[in-house]
Amino acid sequence: MSAASAARKRGKPASGAGAAAGAGKRRRKADSAGDRGKTKGGGKMNEEISSDSESESLAPKRTEEEEEEELEETVQEKKLRLAKLYLEQLRQQEEEKAEAREFEEDQVAGRLKEDVLEQRGRLQKSVAKEIQAPAPTDIRVLRGHQLSITCLVITPDDLAIFSAAKDCTIIKWSVESGRKLHVIPRAKKGAEGQPPGHSSHILCMAISSDGKYLASGDCSKLILIWEAQSCWHLYTFTGHRDAVSGLAFRRGTHQLYSTSHDRSVKVWNVEENSYVETLFGHQDAVAALDALSRECCVTAGGRDGTVRVWKIPEESQLVFYGHQGSIDCIHLINEEHMVSGADDGSVALWGLSKKRPLALQREAHGVQGEPGLEQPFWVSSVAALLNTDLVATGSHNSCVRLWQCGEGFRRLDPLCDIPLMGFINSLKFSSAGDFLVAGVGQEHRLGRWWRIKEARNSVCIIPLRRVPGPPVAGS
Repeated sequence: MSAASAARKRGKPASGAGAAAGAGKRRRKADSAGDRGKTKGGGKMNEEISSDSESESLAPKRTEEEEEEELEETVQEKKLRLAKLYLEQLRQQEEEKAEAREFEEDQVAGRLKEDVLEQRGRLQKSVAKEIQAPAPTDIRVLRGHQLSITCLVITPDDLAIFSAAKDCTIIKWSVESGRKLHVIPRAKKGAEGQPPGHSSHILCMAISSDGKYLASGDCSKLILIWEAQSCWHLYTFTGHRDAVSGLAFRRGTHQLYSTSHDRSVKVWNVEENSYVETLFGHQDAVAALDALSRECCVTAGGRDGTVRVWKIPEESQLVFYGHQGSIDCIHLINEEHMVSGADDGSVALWGLSKKRPLALQREAHGVQGEPGLEQPFWVSSVAALLNTDLVATGSHNSCVRLWQCGEGFRRLDPLCDIPLMGFINSLKFSSAGDFLVAGVGQEHRLGRWWRIKEARNSVCIIPLRRVPGPPVAGS
């Protein structure tokens, strides 16, 4: 056995090659340990360099070009911004639509409330305080009749006026230009082949709410029906036994009510050219009549001193007392209230639920005559702006007087006087309430008790300008 093999068996390294192998193992361990040390040392150096670079990048100031580059949007950022803007616009539009819907609902609710109050006869719009008295130079005077104006009507569209007079003629006027649009001349009694017309004093007129038919009544007991647009004669109604003194169409229909000095009230169907019925009750000649949309009418009973409400379907009537003299004119304010005037100088406000006046204004136009023998000026005409608190009255004391109805129609307060010389035989407000028309004559429409020579037989258009009321405190 050799020495080398003996040494391996004993586990001892041999001298020479064994020593070299041991030295190589020790070098590899030292190299790996050195590499690990270098790796750790290199990590520390890298961490220190990154920290230094951050501090150096924050230290210097950024240039404008760098800031502009940072402000530039990416595609995704731009899409996001536009989407937000679009959503904001949609939100604003929806808010505006909601406000508009709310405003519309408020308007509809207000209109429905007005309609209900109007049907119940309790609607009273406050407009009287806004009315400003016109200057005398603002009043337009239309002259064409030879004798005193007795009655007039305004078309529902406020574009034309029909006036009638003791000269037996009817004139259609343009409101805008003041020119004559048509003249229906006087008809001669007994003459054949002549155009239809009136041969005696015309006392009353009425126009349907759709502006289709015009009715006129005269002292010859006749009611003539005309086509309002063309002034073409359509029918003639006969049946009254005395002068026809009052006419009114029921609103929204072609049903016509007429009254006469024969003390009766008659009902007609104009569209079918037919007579319906006759109602009796007054004890003296009936002087005036008015109607609105209900199937009833109101009459002024003249010397019998009563105001009557006629319920047509029931063929019944309500009787009201209050004036001391002859009640010569009457007008409905709404479905439940009316105003009347008498020759004792008084003006009365009535409610259908009370048999006595709610308000009574005596000597409404003052008195005339020598001291100790004073007599009140007769109230010859009244008018009311529908569903409001504004009333107008006329006499022959050289003025038209405007009044304000108090709350609940329990008071009548004077507003202003509009100077007009002569007998104010008829008054009518326009539908919009922007003007008042007065029929002026030298004589009273029902007689010749006085004559004012200075007056001119004319139709006067009085503008009514509204001044906004003072702002409410705290608004």
